[in-house]
Amino acid sequence: MVFSWFHLALILFLVAGFLFAAGPLIASIFLAPRAKGGALDIPYECGMPPHGMSWVRFGINYYFYALIFLAFEVDILYLFPIAVYYPESMGWMPLIKLLIFLFVLAVSLVYFWRKGVFTWPKRIST
Repeated sequence: MVFSWFHLALILFLVAGFLFAAGPLIASIFLAPRAKGGALDIPYECGMPPHGMSWVRFGINYYFYALIFLAFEVDILYLFPIAVYYPESMGWMPLIKLLIFLFVLAVSLVYFWRKGVFTWPKRIST
């Protein structure tokens, strides 16, 4: 294998990329101020001192909303490649596949709605 200018440029860019990523981490170790004591052990909540316990038990509905949001967001991410590929596609097959995918999403949304997941209870009993 012959070492060329391209290989040198590739190695230099790899080293520069590594230093660009690792530089701030290494600099923070040496340049960051070190403080001890005070309110360093309490959780930070928007610049205000926290009130009450730091470990609050949330209702299960928060987790349901988070999981449903995550599922639908991931499904929406599948639509971006389809939107990019669609102008170059031939025939009706990509459109039919897209409509099937959207139909499954709509059916799951109706299922969650019927189950009552989207209704927020007045009071959460523990």
